[in-house]
Amino acid sequence: MPKVVPFRSPRTKPTGSGTKANVETSVASAVRTLNLESEGLVQLAKELDGPLVGPFEEAMRRLVAVKGRVIVTGIGKSGHVGQKIAATFASTGTPAFFVHPSEASHGDLGMVTHSDLILALSWSGETVELKPIITYSRRFAVPLIAITSQAKSALGEQADVVLLLPRAKEACPHGLAPTTSTTMQLALGDSLAIALLEARGFTAHDFKIFHPGGSLGANLKYVSDIMHRGERLPLIKSGESMANALVTMTEKSFGCVGVVDKRGRLIGVITDGDLRRHMGANLLRAKVDEIMTAKPKTISTTMLTSAALELINASSITALFVVEKQKPVGLIHIHDLLRLGVA
Repeated sequence: MPKVVPFRSPRTKPTGSGTKANVETSVASAVRTLNLESEGLVQLAKELDGPLVGPFEEAMRRLVAVKGRVIVTGIGKSGHVGQKIAATFASTGTPAFFVHPSEASHGDLGMVTHSDLILALSWSGETVELKPIITYSRRFAVPLIAITSQAKSALGEQADVVLLLPRAKEACPHGLAPTTSTTMQLALGDSLAIALLEARGFTAHDFKIFHPGGSLGANLKYVSDIMHRGERLPLIKSGESMANALVTMTEKSFGCVGVVDKRGRLIGVITDGDLRRHMGANLLRAKVDEIMTAKPKTISTTMLTSAALELINASSITALFVVEKQKPVGLIHIHDLLRLGVA
């Protein structure tokens, strides 16, 4: 019976057992990686301030003009980056999706229409798997933008626009693992998506449509979406007694009461803090105007919940009245924002 030889991984065995020296070496490696990738981004920014200006502007003109979708493609690490870029385009108002180049040659080319635009990523520009989709784009006149480091490559020669990446040093000590190069690809893709967002006037309200879930969706809700209104509002008229104000505060359970004048305008707020500061034998006989904080902080119905939470935290308060033309139309409490997941 043949002897079974156990599999041994080709990975290098660790040289230590978690000593302080090893940890310090790891930290130094991490800092070196970040510095090298940062240098790549600095080089890319310089290119965008120089020879890359014309190609970037042309790429933007084509992206703005596209009537269909942005088809992003690439393989290996470039493919992973491409998937993220496609997702960023889609979430910021530009219909986009990722097509794997190998799948493209087995039927997925049918997903690409004449009104689309192809954004292809390849560091070398010689990726064999990209040939079918490049050929398809040329045959059917589908605009092709290339993100590559080689203008004279197969991809660079065929593309309508070449966004040429600088030949920055990889963070990998062997210069083999895509690190700095993929960081630059991702940054350039983000730059296209954000520039396109701004060119199209894509707003926070539009962003909310594509991000209805999670904490991001919560942050993009408007105050008007969650505020208490109508009979739920703790309001009392100017000139009323504090005894009546306390009854209203207790019934509404928001820890505050708003004071309105004869025209229904909000002129002050009384909070639990105001009660503590004025605690005494004559408190219940006092008028609300004597105890209230005049000219309180208020917000509008169109303020984002994230901005409302920031104001609440900065002001060290727990609730805010929502006003329109100085009249209270709603109220939000910090508990409402926390339950919603605003952060």
